[in-house]
Amino acid sequence: MKAQSSATPATPVAVAAHRDRAGLGTLQAALGVIAFSLTFPATAWGLEGFGPWSLVAVRSVLAALVAGGCLLAAGAPPRARGRAWGRGRTWGRVPPPDRRHWPGLAVVGAGVVLGFPMLTTLALQTSTTAHAAVVVGLLPLTTALLSALRVGSRPSRTFWAAALAGAAAVAVFTVRQSGGAPTTADLYLFAALLVCAAGYTEGGRLARVMPGWQVIGWALVLCLPLTVPAAVIALALEPVRLTAHSVAGLLWVAAGSQFLGLVVWYRGMAAIGIPKASQLQLAQPLLTLVWSVLLLNERLTPAAPLTAAAVLVCIAVTQRTRA
Repeated sequence: MKAQSSATPATPVAVAAHRDRAGLGTLQAALGVIAFSLTFPATAWGLEGFGPWSLVAVRSVLAALVAGGCLLAAGAPPRARGRAWGRGRTWGRVPPPDRRHWPGLAVVGAGVVLGFPMLTTLALQTSTTAHAAVVVGLLPLTTALLSALRVGSRPSRTFWAAALAGAAAVAVFTVRQSGGAPTTADLYLFAALLVCAAGYTEGGRLARVMPGWQVIGWALVLCLPLTVPAAVIALALEPVRLTAHSVAGLLWVAAGSQFLGLVVWYRGMAAIGIPKASQLQLAQPLLTLVWSVLLLNERLTPAAPLTAAAVLVCIAVTQRTRA
């Protein structure tokens, strides 16, 4: 009886703490979506002064330098040292991940650090940002599917119905904006969709056992042996023309999209779950279109507010549905 009475008063506190954590996780995932929504316009700016291979390689190197500096400057919590992922070794002041986590980090690096940036940058050479937003509109559904296969999550039928409806609305809207004709850029975009969803799924899983910023930080550092030589070779072969747009675009995709955005994104996924966090990305194509109008002077059709309303309804349903 005594144990029962002592546990009862803690229940409301635990419920409130869970709600606060879920609210913070939703906010963090939303901030990640905002950061990602600027990626395509920033990439278009970067392509004004850099070749596609130079832009991707240099952005990855710069992001890795930022991440490496954070890993050197930050300290791990005392209880984490020498346990699940440190084993007592240190790189700077942050213990490196345990050996069993390196395959997952390699998937994050291949999908998020290398694959998605390279494939979308190649696509944006011949595609508008509106057309490229198709891949972002389909990304939440693909991420939820891979999550169900990889980590065993089982969203409800209502969740899937809302996710499919939102993805369909975004896909129809973005395809109509670009004319809907399949091109070589479409192949790049669909390949980018798959590798990015795999990277998101593994990153969200790893963010449950280590801080989210360290997931992307170590993935970026892991790719340095590839990105540094690639940057040197690409800069030697491709012409570079430094302008305000190209420099600003490069800095944003490196620091904002490649590191800071992924930090809050992985933390959000760890807090509210991969399927629910991925559904917040349904709003990303519409945000990208807004930035495209403001930054690239692209024209927005009257269908945008209708699609935005449909997407917001779908997001509300998925956020209220148990994953």
